[in-house]
Amino acid sequence: MTWRLLPVASLAVLLLQACAVGPNYRRPETVMTESFRGQEVVEPESLADLPWWEVFHDDVLQGLIVEALKNNYDLRTAVSRVEQARGQLITTRSAIFPQLGYQGDAARGRMFFGFTGNRTFDVFAGLFNMSWEVDLWGRIRRASEASMADLLASNDFRRGVVLSLVSEVATSYLTLLELDLELEIARQATKTFQDTLDLFVRQFEGGIGTMLAVARGKAALAQAAAGIPDTERRIVTTENAISILLGWPPVSIPRGTSLTDQLFPPQPPAGVPAAILAKRPDIMQAEENLRSSNALVGVAVADFFPRIGLTALYGGQSSELADVVKPAGNVWQIAASVAGPLFQGGRLIGNYKSAKANWDATKSQYEGTVINALREVSDALVDAEKLQGVRDENAKAVTALREASDLATVRYTGGLATYFEVLEAQQQLFPAETTLAQVELQQLVAVVRLYAALGGGWSEGEQQVPLNAFPNWPP
Repeated sequence: MTWRLLPVASLAVLLLQACAVGPNYRRPETVMTESFRGQEVVEPESLADLPWWEVFHDDVLQGLIVEALKNNYDLRTAVSRVEQARGQLITTRSAIFPQLGYQGDAARGRMFFGFTGNRTFDVFAGLFNMSWEVDLWGRIRRASEASMADLLASNDFRRGVVLSLVSEVATSYLTLLELDLELEIARQATKTFQDTLDLFVRQFEGGIGTMLAVARGKAALAQAAAGIPDTERRIVTTENAISILLGWPPVSIPRGTSLTDQLFPPQPPAGVPAAILAKRPDIMQAEENLRSSNALVGVAVADFFPRIGLTALYGGQSSELADVVKPAGNVWQIAASVAGPLFQGGRLIGNYKSAKANWDATKSQYEGTVINALREVSDALVDAEKLQGVRDENAKAVTALREASDLATVRYTGGLATYFEVLEAQQQLFPAETTLAQVELQQLVAVVRLYAALGGGWSEGEQQVPLNAFPNWPP
């Protein structure tokens, strides 16, 4: 029996060495420039090479990011999807191996046997069975290749969720700090307009002012005061959004370093464009999806060919239970089978065309993702550069308007100016201060956007930073 099985085993080994049908995967050529638009100097170093805890130096922000990585529900879902894809890979790959099983039967019956009349009989059987599909055309290997790509794509999606989560928490936190600054400006504006109104009232009561000035002062005060509750509303909304990112119920969010004291690199290095192919999770996910669809084309091609299977059975069968394991009850069988399609009504051709169209679609998605990544990096680089000039000019405007406001108040008190000059100077000053704060926020957010666009964040192989790595957390 051993010598009889040897040719079968040898044939199976040779068949497994056969090449899988269908196209082998090759990364498509993409449009890749030598440098990013808006990049002044091309250097191999990139902001994306840094882990996020070396980019954001605010201890409170670092603690919030850690909390988000621990508790965020979208990230938990992404992790579960990775495990789901890993299980699917195990299921698909299992078909390449022989399938072993066992079977036990015990039956008692009564039947009519001609002249001998009715007879009662017993049947006992204990069997081991094996079935094996010889993957001659690579159908199972291509399916396993597709499942492996799906697993890697789900893991890249998880990395993308991490990167998005880090950048979103940072952006929301910086927005919260900017709103704090706007609230401070609104309160200062309210106080200033209150002082101005008090001055107008004293002038009016002293007989050297007008009721018109008092009325205009009240209107300016009311407009400034209205900004306080509106900004407080936006602060609560932003805090609630951050709470959800952290997996918390809506709560007050602690603050650390103020907006104007945040330490971000003024001109962060971007690196070379080709590096984003290996760093951006969405590009890597798109490529794995393309690899999977490429393998599924091979599966569709293999379905046109016959399937070759081997089966074997070994065990015992007898009318007496004790004889099942004895040589007298020994039974065995070895069989080979070939099954292939003849007429399927166009089903196989339809499956192939569908798989090929899916490959074309995922190829376009991959190429579009690469192009979009180049645009996002360029946008962030230009923002980081140009917003510095915008900030400088706004700072000059704020300084000039503060001087003008102070001079207008002095001139009005001395009787050299009208109330209109005072109100006009103040009404121009406080919006300019708010605009300056918003530009400073945009500068910081541009760095966060650049970091995300380059694919920075939580590199593979790095462990999550433990909560006790931040001695000032919780604040």
